[in-house]
Amino acid sequence: MRIRYLPEDLINRIAAGEVVERPAAAVKELVENSIDAGATRIDIFIKGGGKSAIVISDNGGGMDRVELSAALDRHATSKLPGDDLLNILHLGFRGEALASIASVAHVTIQSARDGESWQIVCDSGRKGEVEPCALAAGTRIEVRDLFYSTPARLKFQKSERAEFMAIKDTVNRLAMAYPSIGFSLTHDEVCALKLPAGQSLPERLGAILGRDFEDNAMRIEAEREGVLLSGQAGLPTYHRGTAQHQYLFVNGRSVRDRMLGACVRAAYADVLHRERHPVVALFLSCPPEEVDVNVHPAKAEVRFRDAGLVRGLMIGAMKQAIHAGGFAASSTVAQGALSSFRAPIGAANGPGLPLSRGGQRPAPGLFSARGYGNLAERAETDGFETLLEPSARSEAEQDVMTDTVHTLGAARAQIHENYIIAQTADGLVIVDQHAAHERLVYERFKAQMQAEGIARQGLLTPEIVELPAEEADLLLEHQAALAQLGLEVEPFGAGAVAVQAIPALLAGRADIMRLVRDIADELAEQGVTRTLEEQLNHILSTMACHGSVRSGRRMNADEMNALLRQMEQTPLSGQCNHGRPTFIALSLKDIEKLFGRS
Repeated sequence: MRIRYLPEDLINRIAAGEVVERPAAAVKELVENSIDAGATRIDIFIKGGGKSAIVISDNGGGMDRVELSAALDRHATSKLPGDDLLNILHLGFRGEALASIASVAHVTIQSARDGESWQIVCDSGRKGEVEPCALAAGTRIEVRDLFYSTPARLKFQKSERAEFMAIKDTVNRLAMAYPSIGFSLTHDEVCALKLPAGQSLPERLGAILGRDFEDNAMRIEAEREGVLLSGQAGLPTYHRGTAQHQYLFVNGRSVRDRMLGACVRAAYADVLHRERHPVVALFLSCPPEEVDVNVHPAKAEVRFRDAGLVRGLMIGAMKQAIHAGGFAASSTVAQGALSSFRAPIGAANGPGLPLSRGGQRPAPGLFSARGYGNLAERAETDGFETLLEPSARSEAEQDVMTDTVHTLGAARAQIHENYIIAQTADGLVIVDQHAAHERLVYERFKAQMQAEGIARQGLLTPEIVELPAEEADLLLEHQAALAQLGLEVEPFGAGAVAVQAIPALLAGRADIMRLVRDIADELAEQGVTRTLEEQLNHILSTMACHGSVRSGRRMNADEMNALLRQMEQTPLSGQCNHGRPTFIALSLKDIEKLFGRS
């Protein structure tokens, strides 16, 4: 078989398979071109999930006649001055997107510059002539019948709804990165997204991610050696079942990078169950020569020159925010509780009115038969008198009343031997006594471990662990760091290490060989180990669970109030070791709504 040159149209189709694997990828490339052109308004119209038609209009700088023709050629770009791949300042720079899309679809491009407007048509890679057209400003690109010339690729596309959702996610990510640009997205003549130009970042994130995220987000701002991290991260108790709600950006480019995702997991590792995922929108800015975006044709992955710097900045900034806001529980927790309280409107017995014995409604003097919105205060006491005058209260009760000025208020009761009811200045708080005390004990254990160091237990016989030579060398490079965590390793010939000591907390509990190999794998992937620390924290968490106040234990008022005061003084006490909320706060206004008093 002889070596031959592939025809140009086949080369373009191969490139299209890498760059434009679905309609969302085509939208991403075209919208990024509009952003690079300086547009302040971008309108996207799609049909059939993007498979039938994609039309993108912008008010950017546009192209002249010569540039319009060259735009459809492979590797023709205006975004790489000096041919310097180490100084990439635009979202696009390869010059592949338009040529790849035009090779598998019908494409019409109209563009205006300096009072002249031109258009060109390309059908499956075959360019037509540049002709005059009527376009006021900017550029308009119409893509029809995407992948019609590659039926195999078209067959593997998902449903129209699935492709539309992928496009919407793509547009949302671009809109987050550029809040100053206005975006609109219309699918099958229905407006799916409309964002005005000139928004601030918090406004844009709130418009896209919703009010819940806006109410439960912590601000992230940090800088180190020219690398800037900004954005918002959700409270530990505001989490999702998948990581698809994590939005990560590097120099305005949306990325799905494993290292950055690992940084998010590491920051939340101590406050979230490993099956739950935080919601974050984080923006990393650094000099272009410090990051390589030319790793993958889709530019979804990046490589940092100093990955350790970026990792330390991200984990440190998020942990600091979590410690500062870890006492608060997300508003969605209280909203869920209120939803559980509300009786369904239109139920057989009316809007939540209880029945008396025998199935009869209560006496009219106690409840109104009308809906909550029509209830009014009754002037008479209906036969009920005040049981105790304020002067008759005990001194102890008067002291408890003053505790309502605290964030978690004063304990009023314990129900079901597990939940503390506390009164605050403007509502009430329900505390899970076991979950709350579990976090308190856990934090105390960690503080002791940091203050006194991690005790080691030497092994009578060193454990020999055989590894690939490069992994053994990597472990020995981090020998000092591992020793600080209580794990002592020494060289033992080529491709092996000898474990001389392990953390005392792991004695009799850990598979040493598996632990060392897991650490080696993590070092090879991320350059830093958290496996040992996480295992230690897991054991501390288990010890805290067994050493905390158990469900079913009755507590007196002093014990309950002491628990509340300790929670107020302990970071991260808003959630237990497994990420569940430790308390629910309900405002008086919300409580009054339940009874039709507001």
